[in-house]
Amino acid sequence: MSDATVRTAYSAINELYIDLFGSPTDLAPDDTAFVLRHLADAEGPVLDLGCGPGHFTHVLHEAGLAATGIDLVPEFVAHARSRYPDVPFRVDSLRAVDAPTATIGGVLAWFSLIHFAPAELPDILAEFSRILAPGARLVIGFFDSTEHVEMFPHKVTSAYRWPVDDMSELLRSAGFTELERQQRPRVGEVRPHAMLAASRGR
Repeated sequence: MSDATVRTAYSAINELYIDLFGSPTDLAPDDTAFVLRHLADAEGPVLDLGCGPGHFTHVLHEAGLAATGIDLVPEFVAHARSRYPDVPFRVDSLRAVDAPTATIGGVLAWFSLIHFAPAELPDILAEFSRILAPGARLVIGFFDSTEHVEMFPHKVTSAYRWPVDDMSELLRSAGFTELERQQRPRVGEVRPHAMLAASRGR
């Protein structure tokens, strides 16, 4: 899906999205613990790619990391800059991140890959691999699927569910080694989701 399509869809509902999901207290403690377990010791800058309203970037900053939030949606970035003035944020695309090769200490992509079609993800993950230093870590969160990759009608715009094994294989093909995975079952209106932590090959 094009950046313009995703940007337009989220811009249209940015205030509602921020109200519903834009606070650090909206993050599940177990999910936050997973992310920090793998990124808290990052050496060098950490990028929160697809940071939305900036709440997870703030969590990374509060953990002592040199975190920067990056998002396609100008309204999200404006909100994040206002609410978290001590944290840098900028508008940018995940397709071509403005960072020198092998300079980033860690990347968080928390549900920011869900709108990319399966054929697009190898290039996105290759870009993550390019900017990460050898041995640096990538943590991703995504919607879980038990059988196969499938598109579904996400409330903002079309998105994809991924079996964890399939996503892990994509990471391996991009030069990453899986370190840990966790899966969360459906709870009420919250869809099943999963997370993977991986390190970039040396």
